[in-house]
Amino acid sequence: MMVSCCGLITSQKEPVPLKSVEVELEVKDHVATVVSTLNYHNQEDKPLEAVFVFPLPGDAAVCHFSATVGQTEIVAEVKEKQEAREEYDDALSSGQQAFLLEESEQSPDVFSLSVGSLPPGESASIRLEYVTELAVQADEGLRFLLPAVLNPRYQPQGSVGSEGSNVQVTSVPASLVPYTLSFSARVSSPRPVSKVESSSPLDPVQYLNTEQIQATVKLAAGHKFDRDVELLIYYKDAHQPSAMVEAGQASSQPGSLMGDPVVMLSLYPEFPQAVMSSVASSGEFVFLLDRSGSMHGERIKNARDTLLLLLKSLPLGCYFNIYSFGSSFEHIFPKSEEYNQKTMEEALKKVEEMEANLGGTEILKPLKHIYRQPSIPSQPRQLFVFTDGEVGNTKEVINLVKQNSASHRCFSFGIGEGASSALINGLAKEGGGHAQFITGADRMQPKVMQSLRFALQPSVVDVSVKWDLPSGVSVTALSPPIAALFQGQRSLVYAQFTGQSSEASEGCVTVAYSLAGHPSQTQLHFSLKPAEDSGLTVHRLAARTVIRSLEMEVREPGGQEDAGGKKKVVELSVQSGVSSVFTAFIAVNKSNSEAIQGPLLCRTIPTPRMRACKVLGAPYLMRRPVMSFYSAQGSQMSPRMMACMAPMGSCSMRMPVMSCDMAQLPQMSPMMGLAFGQTSCSMDRQRAGGMPELPQMSPMMDQSDTLESCRPKQPPRDPLLQLVSLQKASGCWLLDPHLAAALGKTSEEVEKPKPASVKQDVWATILALIWLHGFKMDAQEEWELLSMKAVSWLRAQKASLVTQCVEAGNALLGCNVQKDAVGL
Repeated sequence: MMVSCCGLITSQKEPVPLKSVEVELEVKDHVATVVSTLNYHNQEDKPLEAVFVFPLPGDAAVCHFSATVGQTEIVAEVKEKQEAREEYDDALSSGQQAFLLEESEQSPDVFSLSVGSLPPGESASIRLEYVTELAVQADEGLRFLLPAVLNPRYQPQGSVGSEGSNVQVTSVPASLVPYTLSFSARVSSPRPVSKVESSSPLDPVQYLNTEQIQATVKLAAGHKFDRDVELLIYYKDAHQPSAMVEAGQASSQPGSLMGDPVVMLSLYPEFPQAVMSSVASSGEFVFLLDRSGSMHGERIKNARDTLLLLLKSLPLGCYFNIYSFGSSFEHIFPKSEEYNQKTMEEALKKVEEMEANLGGTEILKPLKHIYRQPSIPSQPRQLFVFTDGEVGNTKEVINLVKQNSASHRCFSFGIGEGASSALINGLAKEGGGHAQFITGADRMQPKVMQSLRFALQPSVVDVSVKWDLPSGVSVTALSPPIAALFQGQRSLVYAQFTGQSSEASEGCVTVAYSLAGHPSQTQLHFSLKPAEDSGLTVHRLAARTVIRSLEMEVREPGGQEDAGGKKKVVELSVQSGVSSVFTAFIAVNKSNSEAIQGPLLCRTIPTPRMRACKVLGAPYLMRRPVMSFYSAQGSQMSPRMMACMAPMGSCSMRMPVMSCDMAQLPQMSPMMGLAFGQTSCSMDRQRAGGMPELPQMSPMMDQSDTLESCRPKQPPRDPLLQLVSLQKASGCWLLDPHLAAALGKTSEEVEKPKPASVKQDVWATILALIWLHGFKMDAQEEWELLSMKAVSWLRAQKASLVTQCVEAGNALLGCNVQKDAVGL
């Protein structure tokens, strides 16, 4: 039996079926416009009212919301949030249909959609449009992610939160999802589109012209939306600096953001090779790892492997520490320790013992603890945060990072399909670092090592932006000051132009900065002539940038709101039609000649209680996600959202473990709560503040269960990791049976070809480097830093007979690696 816990669903589990989800994506260079349409039909014999909670990309600018009921389209307006809520409640009370879309006050990537009074037998089509920039990946691809939600997921009976307790669930078979998804994308760019890849099956890319600068792609037939859809777009000669000037809106006041032209600059700084080839030999590296229950299985294993690579790649003389968190947090050392063989071995031993057994996802406490630690002179702090979770206090966490941004750089990693884009991107943006997302079959290690390379490069300081414009044209910066620049990574700058000039129609912008004491600059000349057919995309993205900056400033350290700042946010949000935390989209169907009749019959929904749910020794209390529904009208009572939960005593549920195979366990990502529309709200939303709290997980008091009783036997270690694990902190390898085994040889086979006068550790290190270059070039980005450390160690030894060693090593291992290629 399927239990629909997403979309519109009654408390009696009688769904208002979601018939189809239609998503149209248009990508122009690195900017995406997304139109999502959700089509519902009320098969009940009473009018219904419902609330649906879902995530969107955290940096999206939501700019259009409308509903079509029958033949009537109702287009929403942006209004101050409380005003919009009151208008919504008043409309329902007077028998009108109304629709309310509001952003969470806790996290900018969570929205709530209230659908008021869908008549019996009636259909509703909800249309949502947003624009967003596409992030640049390590391999230069542009990443678009369609979150799990505009496309709700179904929760089958037996999974977390439903009645069946002893049913193992791995995933929902696509054939059981009772709605369809159509997804089409149109890509255009000044440069040819080389390929489009996806985590889901695609039809072949169709090019619309011989230059291949326009292409379309669709999801393959039969796809059911039971997972996120990730699209990776690759251009030839990717990532050239560019500028797009967009004309202002004719109906808006000149001098306003929407009335004036706005420019979007895309800059890709290129740093001197001499600087890029060197890495820092100092720094304090702090790793913060999520060990909540949803990190179980492959995720925690990959995290352990990644920490191994990170620890082997750190330079001698730096400092480091590893924190891990769940409902509580732990650290390997009381304070950061100097990196040497002893501390590295101690850390690796504890990393090997790490499991996903610390409960919930409470990241604020360990962050506060880390920031309280005194800085180490001449050791700039670099913080690496790994999490697959969604936290309820996203804005509080990001604000904390921002307050401490002067003392560190923060590199963040979102693991799995449920990671909050608002959290991951916000940590990196405010911390002057870089964000990465690891989803599907992605390997964590190359992305993390790319960020470590960024961290080991000198910080870019003294960044300034200088404009050279014709006489009569002035510029107002709309983006916050550039906090970080990284080799090959895009920096976006938005600015507003005021005034006109009869002179030159070209402008110039210069971004100057200092890198390792060397002054550098990136310069771009651009046309002031507005682009054609860009609509208001650039204006909306610029407005979103300003709104997010103002929102960060509105909440003062004491928690008080700045009334003046809030007013600015509301005014800009209303003017631009872009959502904010202080505004909401409201649509009221005023065309109804007759009010929808009927008493307000609130379907009985159990009082919220907590249900126990244990997963392999990682106990959780999870609110059960069920939508609240009402038969409406004729009452002053406003719509509600309530969580429907079984009594605590009714089910203490443990996921069975078949043959001790952890990989078969269901993923308890926070996305389950969001995608399934989990809500919890007081009986009077208007008095209580409206938007429901975000779904939360908290640990049970009983932590007696452990993984030890059913831990699977460890599979043979990956040969690369086996070799890497043997490297010493100094960068060398020792000649011993373990190394021989990692190279696939016996001790005698490895020792015999060694030139007599060559030291054993020199010979061993050369063999390891030959093996890496001969057999693992496809994973070079994972071992490149530790091999550089090995080469530095060899040079410090002033080893003799290196050429002879390389030749003998090639003969032994069956390779043909040149001495220069190894770096010797």
